[in-house]
Amino acid sequence: MRIRFWGVRGSVPSPLMPAKIRSKISSVAQRFAERDLESQEARELFLSALPEYLFSSVGGNTACVELLTGESDHIIFDAGTGIRELGMEMASQKKPARTHLFFSHFHWDHIQGLPFFAPAFDPRNEIDFYSPVKDFRRILEDQMREPYFPITMDTMAATKRFTVLTGSAVDLGGVEIRYRAMNHPGGCYSYRVEEKGKKVIYSTDTELRAEDFEKNPENTAYFAGVDVLVIDTQYTLGEAIEKYNWGHSSFSLAADFAVNWGIKKLILFHHDPAYSDRKIYSILQNAAWYIEHLEGRGIEVTLAREGLELEV
Repeated sequence: MRIRFWGVRGSVPSPLMPAKIRSKISSVAQRFAERDLESQEARELFLSALPEYLFSSVGGNTACVELLTGESDHIIFDAGTGIRELGMEMASQKKPARTHLFFSHFHWDHIQGLPFFAPAFDPRNEIDFYSPVKDFRRILEDQMREPYFPITMDTMAATKRFTVLTGSAVDLGGVEIRYRAMNHPGGCYSYRVEEKGKKVIYSTDTELRAEDFEKNPENTAYFAGVDVLVIDTQYTLGEAIEKYNWGHSSFSLAADFAVNWGIKKLILFHHDPAYSDRKIYSILQNAAWYIEHLEGRGIEVTLAREGLELEV
């Protein structure tokens, strides 16, 4: 199983503005020494030693995560603006595709990319939409009509199917997908994907509660021993306290949660749109330090960023 990240920001898209690009370039230029320009090898060595927040960017698109499994179908979680880039890649392959698109909830930052998902307009393709929300088809159709959008969802020429999730799991060949309601204003669902014993949880827009840490049979069956947890860490601890009940977690609370359930890899996700790359990478460093001091040394912590691919 492989995870690909196409959109990792929360709330609204946050493109890298020209002033921030100039600031990065200026910071890099200040680090140059004459020896760093002596040869191609020296230049490459200099660049490889730069902090990641200077040499790259976490990206500005909103939530969209893809899972590649042994099945040939595409499994996608949420249709934030990142799904546009994913759709362009799929369309470039110029072959029919079947997509399984699962929605955590329907706040704008998780659906606003759907009208720009190129495979939806190709009649050779099939798209299966999933959500536990009974009227989610109407919700999706309503965002693609006047005065919000110039064309309706009917113009999407792909074969479309809408499945309201009612059972305990969805079976996609050799892939099982379970779901669970999480704490977020208006509701939000996490999804747990299992293939050949490997387990991944996608839990965006989650404000963790004391009940989520309880070692009861239901929690244990869903959370315990998961290989990868992709979870909302939009806030610092201070912000999480200040913004109690806003529906997002802090990196420290997510670290506590990962240690509590023996999670093998923690992915920090749904970054605050106001945070700079430097701020987000500092959160990653703090999370790694915090986990180590929680005696969670076996847990690997990683930052979700656009273009990141992980093998499970």
